[in-house]
Amino acid sequence: MKAYFTYFKLKFISSLQYRTAAWAGIATQFFFGFVYIMVYIAFYESGGENLPMSLSQVVTYLWLNQALLALVNQFSRDQELFKLIREGGISYELARPKNLYFMWYFKVIGQRLASVLLRFIPLVIVTSLLPYPFHFGGPASFSHFVLFFVSLGFGTLLVTALTVFYPIITLVTMNEKGIVNLVMTLADILSGIVVPIPFFPKFLQVISRVLPFQYISDLPFRLYVGNISVQDGVFGICIQAIWIVIFILLGNILMKRSLKRVVVQGG
Repeated sequence: MKAYFTYFKLKFISSLQYRTAAWAGIATQFFFGFVYIMVYIAFYESGGENLPMSLSQVVTYLWLNQALLALVNQFSRDQELFKLIREGGISYELARPKNLYFMWYFKVIGQRLASVLLRFIPLVIVTSLLPYPFHFGGPASFSHFVLFFVSLGFGTLLVTALTVFYPIITLVTMNEKGIVNLVMTLADILSGIVVPIPFFPKFLQVISRVLPFQYISDLPFRLYVGNISVQDGVFGICIQAIWIVIFILLGNILMKRSLKRVVVQGG
């Protein structure tokens, strides 16, 4: 375990060096945050009735989405891992006497945590000072706040397992496009990053509940704003744990099978 934590530490520290990219990301997320919020303000002011979330809940949800995007974004992929596969660098990875899956897992989680650390605090501080209706609100209750952190931690483990799945697929297809992009697009939509899940049609809400993507970001964000009860939140966290175990076990199995017929490219 100490060796894997070293991989995490090295990736975390190296990712912290990209401060210019972090500032550019903050500016971009402020821009898109304001755009999304203005769209919802116009929608709410048009006279919509029986809406599943209040405007203040939606605004806080959207700011959480932007502040934690580097952590929960499912369209993000570690290009270094794909480069290893395309150019043959994976042979050096295989020479190390460690489980390749967990080496990649800890690298990915280190990169995601470093990226969000550089962006989260400035976004939250500034948006907390904004006037209504752009104000970032506090948690619905202390219980919701605690469950939010637990759920966000589980969501981080789940999205990391999903991210590591992409290069494993590429070991077989030798191309990170196609099926990988299809899964990424589906995950992005059904995670609530584009539109919060409560605004989906009923049949899509049912589909999202049986897939893992909703439990990465939608669950913790709705817990924070109080759109989900504490009891439902605990149930959702249990489902998160199940999906984490499934993806890690499945990822390990597919990794071992893929490595038996892996083709080392490059020269």
